[in-house]
Formats: sequence, structure tokens, C-alpha cells
Amino acid sequence: MTSPGRTERLVLPGVLTAGQAAQTVAGILAVQRADGAIPWFRGHHLDPWDHVEAAMALDAAGEHDRAADAYRWLADHQNADGSWYAAYPDRTDGVAADDPADRGRETNFVAYVAVGVWHHYLSTGDDTFLDRMWPTVYAAVEFVLALQQPGGQIGWKREDDGTPVADALLTGSASIHQALRCALAIAEQRGDAQPDWELAAGWLGHAIRRHPERFLDKNRFSMDWYYPVLGGAVTGPQAKERIEAEWDRFVVPGLGVRCVSDRPWVTGGESSELALALWAMGESDRAVQILQWIQHLRSDNGMYWTGYVFEDDAVWPEELTSWTAGSLLLAVAALGGDEATTAVFGGERLPSGLEPDCC
Repeated sequence: MTSPGRTERLVLPGVLTAGQAAQTVAGILAVQRADGAIPWFRGHHLDPWDHVEAAMALDAAGEHDRAADAYRWLADHQNADGSWYAAYPDRTDGVAADDPADRGRETNFVAYVAVGVWHHYLSTGDDTFLDRMWPTVYAAVEFVLALQQPGGQIGWKREDDGTPVADALLTGSASIHQALRCALAIAEQRGDAQPDWELAAGWLGHAIRRHPERFLDKNRFSMDWYYPVLGGAVTGPQAKERIEAEWDRFVVPGLGVRCVSDRPWVTGGESSELALALWAMGESDRAVQILQWIQHLRSDNGMYWTGYVFEDDAVWPEELTSWTAGSLLLAVAALGGDEATTAVFGGERLPSGLEPDCC
């Protein structure tokens, strides 16, 4: 089990003690396979985005070797076109399955490797790691940008047969916006300028800020509410205005954040991500309060239930997910001032791209 001494940076009153943080980190480590893969839970599947989020939480807890193992898994399993499949199965006998459970290739899943790689580099200062992962990041970004639409938004995915889906998701594109900025930071660190990426990031940020009509209407989902802030595209007074406008629709005082506005279901992942967005806006007190509210989702083993249906007083689904625990640890790390985590989610030192002057 991770030593409480290594998780002192993850102490947050009313949320985690050092011992509780160590228990949560140990829970993620127990889910991680010997090959570095981090499925949702053992016997379920892995998706590349949540795999990276869990790996980032390991870095925030000082488990750098195990985080590096997770990125090595991504490098070893990247497709020739720079992508990863949307889901890979996990086998309970400990043997990795190679046949993907979902052969779609979702752009926000693919892009997120750049966020994780930059976070790991900032956590460790390991230039060798950055050089080793650069081809992986480069290929992933190129795959994603091949699906950027004329309005700046990013098409959702490629189907198994290679057919591009031009429809864009606001949450996915906002996550990609953060990933592109991290990819540009990696390129800058290596002295390898990528002007096309700068233009792409600028156009994408512009679309998110100015053109909601370019994205599919998913405004029932809380992620579409806060992700433009979390991904760094909407900041300052505009961010505060956005969050305040929908607060009462999505936030359930004392319990957390709804996943969907018209369902009595609060979730740990969305709550933790909103806390991160609030922290990025300078609203740390409200961020801490959200994290305190969702401690009812904490299990005796230190992991977190995915969600809670409050009308039925029922945990649902009955699963303890690595990414829910990871999202909470990252929110706590940001609030505690962990340098790598604040740099990645605060965004002040990330390249911003080149925003167009028109349209």
C-alpha cells in the first residue's frame, strides 16, 4: 500500500486524510494490470481517456513509475493511424485481451494522451520520457486534427471502417482544446514548433467560445456546462457567468453534481471535475465544498462509487471506478497546489494557440 507519507500533498480537510489518500491510491494501483493498463475496474474495460486520468492521479500521488507504465501501455497499443480504440476488455484471469470491445476511435479519447504526458513530465522532469513519448503524442494529435471541421470544431470519431463522423461534441472538443495546448507545450519544450497545431487550437477555442451551434445539442449533460471552463477555452468573467447560469440545474446541495439535468443521479466524476473547474476559476471554497459533499460515495476500501440515485437512496451503478477515484485525487491535488496538476488545469503557462480575427 502507498505510504501516507507520500500522499501528504493530497490531504484536504473534510475530504481526505493522508491515510485515506494512500488507501485510494492503493485502490487504483490494485486495478492497474502488470502491463500498465488501468481498466475501470478489474473485469471491465479500459478506455484511453479514463486510463490517462487514473495515470495522472498516480503521478499526483508520487507513483511515477506506475504512471510511466500506463503511458508505456498507450505507446505499445497505439494504432498505425495514431489512434486508440474506444474500449479494450479486461480479463479477470490476468491475461490481457487484444481484441477491442469497441473499435470506434474517438477524438477526445485519442487527444488526452498529450495532457497525461505533459503532466508526467512536469511531475518528474524526465526528458527521456518526453522524447520517448513524442512520436506517440504527435501521431495522436495528427489523427485528431484530421477530423477538425472548417468551423474549428473537432468531429467526434472515426467508425471502425474509417468513416469520419463530422458531428462535434462540445465536451469532447473542450477536452481536446486542453490536449492541444499541452501538446504545444511538449513541442515547445522539445524545440519542435508546430504552427499548424497553434492554428488548430485557436480555431477550436474560438468555436467553443463563440459558436455553440457548431456542436451537437447535449445541454442536458453537466459536462457540456462546465467542460468549456475545465478545458481552458472559457475563462474569466465569461467562465463565472457560464457556471452561475446553470448552477441550480445541475448542483444538488449536500450530494454533488448531476450527470444529466433531468435525472436524480449525482456522480463522483462530474462532481470532481466541476470542483477542478471551480478551482481554475479561483472559486476554491466552492470546489472544496463539492468534494466534501461527495464523500458519501467513498467505499470502505478507499475507492469511490460512480454515482448515487438520490430519489431511490441507491448507489448506481454498483461499481468502484478507477477514474472516479482519479478525478477526485486530481481535484484535491490542484487545490493543494501540486505544481504539475495546477499547470495542466490552470493553463496560465500553456500555449493558447492563434485565435482567428473573424467568423
